[in-house]
Amino acid sequence: QVQLVESGGGLVQAGGSLRLSCAASGRTYSRTAMGWFRQAPGKERDFVAAINWSGDNTYYADSVKGRFTISRDIAANTVYLQMNSLKPEDTAVYYCAAVVGSSPPLRSDEYDYWGQGTQVTVSS
Repeated sequence: QVQLVESGGGLVQAGGSLRLSCAASGRTYSRTAMGWFRQAPGKERDFVAAINWSGDNTYYADSVKGRFTISRDIAANTVYLQMNSLKPEDTAVYYCAAVVGSSPPLRSDEYDYWGQGTQVTVSS
């Protein structure tokens, strides 16, 4: 089992920045792809960003391209989501997810492990 714990959420004004962290613990695998998803009230859980096991390849939803950056520290078993130029529509619970494998899927149902989520609220 892999345990994921997110942190870094909070309340920020539009145009501001936040950095989310996701620390992995428990059983580790040599190749684990990671992703970030978000879910606003009354909406489905949407893909935000993903990174492959080595950190060489990243993927983003169109709505966050140019504003969000996903990265990972392999030695620390931690993945980050730097969020800049935040907008009120970015308000959601953000979830970290992991799947054993080299490349990250973009669908939430293809991930094996999930964190508990961290709330991000962007005020206008």
